[in-house]
Amino acid sequence: MVLTCSTMLSLGTKAPEFSLKDVVTDKMISNSTFDSKKLLLVMFICKHCPYVVHIQSELAKFSSDYESKDIGIVGISSNDADSYPDDSPEKLKEYAQQMNFKFPLLFDETQDVAKRYTAACTPDFFLFDKDRKLVYRGQFDDSRKSNSEPVNGKDLRAAMDAALSDKAIPSEQKPSTGCNIKWKAGNEPPYFGVQ
Repeated sequence: MVLTCSTMLSLGTKAPEFSLKDVVTDKMISNSTFDSKKLLLVMFICKHCPYVVHIQSELAKFSSDYESKDIGIVGISSNDADSYPDDSPEKLKEYAQQMNFKFPLLFDETQDVAKRYTAACTPDFFLFDKDRKLVYRGQFDDSRKSNSEPVNGKDLRAAMDAALSDKAIPSEQKPSTGCNIKWKAGNEPPYFGVQ
């Protein structure tokens, strides 16, 4: 496990395209699935990462709290499932159902989507506005496995609530930290390992 920080993709970046299969329903989900929603939140998560496990209960609550709001939420797992079988589509399906996530959980087998987003760690969060421009990227909250801060999603919730209310989101944002995305051998992006 390598502790890795978000790359902090430039604010204002247009949402990169994705079209991936939902591990629970087998339906193809893409950016256009959420065209009717004011906001789009793309989260890079997985099943085995202890940093995701640390926030998973609050992530499930968070997804329930925002289910009826004008925001599309999607989770993407890009880990190499051959080397990390807990992150295989079958195990991800069990995980999504067990946690009762209210968002589709997609499997990025080629890892191309993670590269387009410059996703670096799990968890990694990207929030886009109505024009699908990036307005927030960074941490869920201040909680870490190594501290006693509450797991409440306050940073991401504050950004989403502000965007839903057409209020400004502070440009000073803290990077997310977690396990590095488990790249397939020879498939590591150029930004891999850059802090």
